[in-house]
Amino acid sequence: MGAGTTKETEGGEQPREKIFAQGLGALSDGELLSILIRTGIVGLSAVELGRQLLKRYGSLGGLSRCTASELAKVRGLSDNKAVQLVAAFGLASRLSAECVRRERIDSPERVFQLLGMEMRFLAKESLRVVLLDTRYQLMRVEEVSRGTVNESIAHPRDIFGPVLTAAAFAFILVHNHPSGDPTPSEADRRLTARLTEASKLLQVQLLDHVILGSSDNGRNPWFSFKQIGMI
Repeated sequence: MGAGTTKETEGGEQPREKIFAQGLGALSDGELLSILIRTGIVGLSAVELGRQLLKRYGSLGGLSRCTASELAKVRGLSDNKAVQLVAAFGLASRLSAECVRRERIDSPERVFQLLGMEMRFLAKESLRVVLLDTRYQLMRVEEVSRGTVNESIAHPRDIFGPVLTAAAFAFILVHNHPSGDPTPSEADRRLTARLTEASKLLQVQLLDHVILGSSDNGRNPWFSFKQIGMI
């Protein structure tokens, strides 16, 4: 098979034809990726290349965390193809956040919708406060620190500063674990306990502390301190 050709998929229909004939839901993840990749290379169709990407990175979630520079090094992906893939995942992230901005943000599921897609791309931990009004709708999100989250970097005064400045009714503390495992560390637990006590003194509602990971390997992609009764 020559370069620039795409071998047919199972059933004899190519991905673009299947979308028109059967709808988006009829396509596998590899077939959807092939539409963005567009063309294969000698001996490897676009669909097969899409499947290899999923195998290489473990899942769509793993693939979505790749940078354009990293993807451009993969055999069969040019700079343009790498940028198209990264842009597609970026749009999905922004759409997810846009949909939840007009809703009550009062659960870890909503927090993951708002920030999970974006924060799982980060190579370092980012600590953010989600500021909420009296209806638990989003006012804004502010980053407090970036790097390893511990008690010295994440001082309560830095966390409560944006909350008090914005006169927020409530807030949710959020940080990510780049490893993908949202299990809290002892430092995470100590910080949450300190913030819970401080919020009572300042009469500001700490609604939750959510740690974001990924859904790879079937694990829950977040950890909620409120759900375990620490808040």
